[in-house]
Amino acid sequence: MRILVVEDDKKIASFLEKGLQEAGFTVDVCHNGIEGLSLALTEPYGAAIIDIMLPGLDGLTLIEKIRVRGIATPMLILSARQSVDDRIEGLQRGGDDYMIKPFSFNELLARIQALLRRGQKGVESETLTVGELQLNPLTREIKRREDIIELPAKEYALLNLMMRNPGRVLSKTSILERIYDYNFDPQTNVVDVLICRLRNHIDKEYDTKLIHTVRGMGYVLRVE
Repeated sequence: MRILVVEDDKKIASFLEKGLQEAGFTVDVCHNGIEGLSLALTEPYGAAIIDIMLPGLDGLTLIEKIRVRGIATPMLILSARQSVDDRIEGLQRGGDDYMIKPFSFNELLARIQALLRRGQKGVESETLTVGELQLNPLTREIKRREDIIELPAKEYALLNLMMRNPGRVLSKTSILERIYDYNFDPQTNVVDVLICRLRNHIDKEYDTKLIHTVRGMGYVLRVE
């Protein structure tokens, strides 16, 4: 599971990165809101930890911009602001939880794990829909219009990943990490081949194409 940490205090960011890695997570760290937004919109994350006082783009505006794009990544706000009004504002603007600095790492880890469990239960019970394509995670049934589509395991895993991140460009590296669970040479064409096979199943026979290549960045599932 991959976690995004957006924290401008480098000591706190390093502390979070080390602790989360020891807990078994893959962690991406950045120190300003603009870079945090770029990562959140291009990489799939299980959860994000976001400070409010960030250079470039403040944390609450960052969260709002992520939510406007339809991205439902669970987000925990980390802030020195302690008032009830601050906490209410953070939750109202798209945060899922709010912790006050200084904090206990064990409590933060427990809250992240709770957010992940909550989010997993929600997405596993919902049919995923992008345009006329539907995927039921419980039955693993895939339909486009009234056509039932059968997919091999890797193609199903890729489609599942893309349908959970509609409109988000997925880099080849992130696809490799999520689908194959280990790192290939970044120059390998295994992702291109897998995308090609998936297109043959869900796009080839239809006028409206759903899988798009974003040159130099990766691939995205969206209706155009």
